[in-house]
Amino acid sequence: MDIVYLLIPLSVVLVFFIGMAFWWSLRGGQFDDLEGPAHRILMDDDKPDAG
Repeated sequence: MDIVYLLIPLSVVLVFFIGMAFWWSLRGGQFDDLEGPAHRILMDDDKPDAG
């Protein structure tokens, strides 16, 4: 039962760090354009060889 006194604060700290990482990614613009990279993969930008 003594391990609960260690696991509860560790889980609170872990949730805090996960929340800070999520907030940092939101503020950094990570989720601004969700469809752009998917469309860029499908665009054909290969140029034929001139030789």
